[in-house]
Amino acid sequence: MRKKIVAGNWKMNKNYTDGLSLFSEVVNMVKDEVRGNQQVVVCAPYIHLHSLAALANGHQQVSVGAQNAHQEESGAYTGEISASMLSSVGVEYVILGHSERRQYFGEDNALLAKKTDIALANGLKPIFCIGETLTEREGGTYFDVVKSQLAEGTFHLSEADFGKLVIAYEPVWAIGTGVTASSAQAQEIHAFIRKEIAGKYGETVAQDTTILYGGSCNPKNADELFSQADIDGGLIGGASLKSRDFVDIAKAFNS
Repeated sequence: MRKKIVAGNWKMNKNYTDGLSLFSEVVNMVKDEVRGNQQVVVCAPYIHLHSLAALANGHQQVSVGAQNAHQEESGAYTGEISASMLSSVGVEYVILGHSERRQYFGEDNALLAKKTDIALANGLKPIFCIGETLTEREGGTYFDVVKSQLAEGTFHLSEADFGKLVIAYEPVWAIGTGVTASSAQAQEIHAFIRKEIAGKYGETVAQDTTILYGGSCNPKNADELFSQADIDGGLIGGASLKSRDFVDIAKAFNS
């Protein structure tokens, strides 16, 4: 049975003190309010990771993730951070291929394939992001875009390694805009992604792969989105910066 996951992406927000406060609130609220086996992951800026991992220790439903990792193990890459560094401070997950990394930092599928390899080699679980822009959606090429991002970024992996991934579908046109893909639109793409995985690795792997929705998910629409057959949770941006909203999204799996 595939995991149900709600992952928060703080992006470049929260100073050290505010981040510790927010995470502590989330941990306590999850402990008190979240029923079932859903996993809550908080992907925070680098300055928070060591402390958050320590706070999460002992809480089975709460894990810590990073928002990026470099494609090399080490070296003269000023300002970068390696997968081994992240693993050494207790990080379990890492977001790779977020649309903002693709857009602002020019990360392509070939680079992301390398990042995926190095993350897995260091025991991290990649949350691998794929999704189309508004132009690609309106132009009707979104299936092709999603297919190529998935295949070129991850289909070089062995079946065992692919099974360690979490896939996140993020329609770029719905990130931070307040516009959300309808539940039918989201389900259509999630089902397509699962079909592509089945074509490469077989139905068992496809059915075991967690696929998250990452586009303006909030407490009001989480129930409907998460009730879709192929949506296994969310990659949450703005709403993850408010403990009440974030935990309420996680609680959508309670009912």
